[in-house]
Amino acid sequence: MKLYSTQNKQNQVDFQTAVFNSMPQDKGLYMPVDIPVLRQEFLDNLDRYTLQEIAFEVSSALLKDAIPADDLRAIIADAVNFDAPVHELDEKNYVLELFHGPSLAFKDFGARFMSRVMAYFLKDGEQLLDVLVATSGDTGGAVALGFLGVPHTRVTILYPEGKVSPIQELQLCTNGQNIRAITVKGTFDDCQQLVKQAFADPELNASLRLTSANSINISRLIPQTFYYFHALAQLFRKGKRSVVFSVPSGNFGNIGAGLLAWKMGLPVKSFIAATNANDTVPRFLESGVYETRPSVQTYANAMDVGAPSNWVRIMELFKGNREEALKMVLGVSYTDEQTLEAIAEIYNRYNYIACPHTAIAWLAMQKVQEQKANNEDVYVCLSTAHACKFPDVFPEEIARRIELPEQVAEMLGKEKSATAMDADFNAFKKYLLNAEGE
Repeated sequence: MKLYSTQNKQNQVDFQTAVFNSMPQDKGLYMPVDIPVLRQEFLDNLDRYTLQEIAFEVSSALLKDAIPADDLRAIIADAVNFDAPVHELDEKNYVLELFHGPSLAFKDFGARFMSRVMAYFLKDGEQLLDVLVATSGDTGGAVALGFLGVPHTRVTILYPEGKVSPIQELQLCTNGQNIRAITVKGTFDDCQQLVKQAFADPELNASLRLTSANSINISRLIPQTFYYFHALAQLFRKGKRSVVFSVPSGNFGNIGAGLLAWKMGLPVKSFIAATNANDTVPRFLESGVYETRPSVQTYANAMDVGAPSNWVRIMELFKGNREEALKMVLGVSYTDEQTLEAIAEIYNRYNYIACPHTAIAWLAMQKVQEQKANNEDVYVCLSTAHACKFPDVFPEEIARRIELPEQVAEMLGKEKSATAMDADFNAFKKYLLNAEGE
């Protein structure tokens, strides 16, 4: 598998290099040189395949000979060992539940696959691999659990102080071993900028072996394609063939993976990019002007991203043509007030508890159904996190109905450990260099 930098298509590397480098020195992002179209027989008969079989078919087509088939199957069996069921709300509306993994968030797919791929490539005696990750909520927990105890790795998680939920913070700060947490006085964008500056710093790169576990890493993006194919497999079994996905979108890795799957032949009608008040992409799709803004805090905190990194990848898929993107992607945004109203409406209408991110995706697909009625279409909103992660968002009637998963109950009462830091790169750099000998 060959990948190129979005800043320079002549800057090409193999898969292993892209996994460990994460981001090219020219500050672009890695994209596959060739995006294969999957076998038509496979695409027409998705309903015959399990999630693990789908994962192997998709990843082996992309990776080519980067990982031998038997080794890739073993990685998938270990990493993708939980389900992503499609839950029916009614005959036209469905929820793809992506919170059944260890950290109760969709990012388990990417983090577990990536950690096992890195462990596969790492060799005894090699320099310690320093994994840097910025999180607005769920990424950090998934990465922490994905890498916990993985030999020859050390993970540093940066998260914005006071802007993640209590359970999300426990997932970041109670692991120990090879997992460290930094609480940054600022926003997710500040955290992300610190990570990007670290990758561009010559002294850090000379001293440390740095890589990223954010969705800028291509090995995070690839496994996120799996559940789009798996969702269609489940809907095919119900006789549903014309599908629109509504995707809660923050850093745009999730919908980016869906669009990569579409390029590989995923038989989907279109996508909806549903955001909260951090609406950089919906504004661009409407106006043609791409203008980032500082992120603002919302109830859907995993989407609190003002400068989404993965949008550059999405535009690569459309060769930079906004009009072409508009044929497949609709962007909409919603306020906190609308999010709370949607949570209540989903509960009252379906007796279903949706997290804030899921509620925003549900709102978006309701809007599209009203505007573009088509009796053959069905709509799937991606449920990206378990509702228990957001206890303060729900009214008491709904909150008391939320079942606490076993892994959350085990964390309660554990002591948190995190280093407080200003959004200052020199301080972050000093922290990383001083920890070199640990």
